[in-house]
Parts: sequence; C-alpha cells; structure tokens
Amino acid sequence: MPTPVSAIRNLGPAVERDCARAGIHSAEDLRALGAHEAYRRMMAAGTRPHFIGYYALVMGLQGRPWNDCRGTEKDALRAAFDGLKAERAVPQSEIERVLDQIGTGLRR
Repeated sequence: MPTPVSAIRNLGPAVERDCARAGIHSAEDLRALGAHEAYRRMMAAGTRPHFIGYYALVMGLQGRPWNDCRGTEKDALRAAFDGLKAERAVPQSEIERVLDQIGTGLRR
C-alpha cells in the first residue's frame, strides 16, 4: 500500500493536494522524483512557487525540520528555486517579488 505524501516530515494536506494535482500520489513517488523535479511538476500543475515551500520539501525528503536550512545550503537551494521559477517565466507583481526575496510565508 502506498504511503501518503503527508507522511513525509514538513508536508501536510496542502502539499499532498498539490502533489496529487501534479500526478504524484505517494511518498514513494515523491522520493523517486526528488524534490526539484517534484516541485517543477507541482508548479506546472498550478502550484504557486514559494521558496519556503520548496525548501520545506527538500528538507522533508531529507528527514530534517523545514527551518534547518541555513547559510550556503540555503543559498544553493535559493539558486535552484530561482532556476525553476525562471523556467516557468510567469511575471510576478512587485509585492510577490519582495515577499519572495525576503522569504516570508505570506503567500504560496
């Protein structure tokens, strides 16, 4: 029997819904894809990109708390996330850009 996505640390029902919409129906599917490809598919299926959501997914797949990411590791994840967003090339409003830049959890 497949394990629910929400069984992975840091991931709750909202991420589980986003994953399902992207064709990712189990924790096993998510682990097989990896965080980066899974988030790419989630964005393609309509999930609004948000850096904290991205690195919470990365940390969760590593079994780490979502806020365990710091320093150069966080910088590297930010660069990877920015690359995903650039692939998507959806214009952002100024407020979205600022919220993304400072990494708030105010929008998803």
